[in-house]
Amino acid sequence: MYTAQGKIDQRALLEQYMPLVRRHALALQVRLPASVELDDLIQAGMVGLLDALERFDTAQGASFSTFANQRVRGAMIDELRSRDWMPRSVRRSVRALDQAVHKLEQSLGRAPDEREIASALDMSVDEYHQLLLDANNGYLLGFDEVVSELGEPPAGETAPATPLESLLKGDARTHLVEAIEQLPEREKLLLGLYYQEELNLKEIGAVLGVSESRVCQLHSQAVARLRGRLAA
Repeated sequence: MYTAQGKIDQRALLEQYMPLVRRHALALQVRLPASVELDDLIQAGMVGLLDALERFDTAQGASFSTFANQRVRGAMIDELRSRDWMPRSVRRSVRALDQAVHKLEQSLGRAPDEREIASALDMSVDEYHQLLLDANNGYLLGFDEVVSELGEPPAGETAPATPLESLLKGDARTHLVEAIEQLPEREKLLLGLYYQEELNLKEIGAVLGVSESRVCQLHSQAVARLRGRLAA
């Protein structure tokens, strides 16, 4: 979209892509604690959209749509990372969970089941399930954190549209693909629905035939497995 002078019409693009900001905000909000306001996410996303308008360079070859998606989502993720809503006690338990899953996989040579992980953590299965629910807020951005560690794509390279695509195009692609392939089938499907298809918890629960809280538990467990393997 250009002006009569052949320049990008920033005002027109801003109006055109404002609905995109709201879609990203709604997609993130369904995964977040109720304390996170939709308006805060939209405000952060608008900052990302304005940043995209300022930084977009047609000479790099990527479309503005792809570039704007990356900047809008990135701005929202940065806003969420700036909020530390997880209690320290839960954060310690999450670290213990990562370590327990990693050690079990090394000793067993396979993905441990829930009872094995709970036993390693000296918890009942019910307590372990509660930990997974508590941990889900921290694991929420698990994939996005790995994306940020891989860095942005080189100049001129088209940015992937989703976190999963970003991961699969990074330097850690081989290790990540191997780690995902070793996940139990249901957890592998869940990650695909969550990060690639961008379904919400209710929709994923309908596909898997489980409750939304169970989707949260399985998500936490899958990300814990991946974090342990990638850390190794």
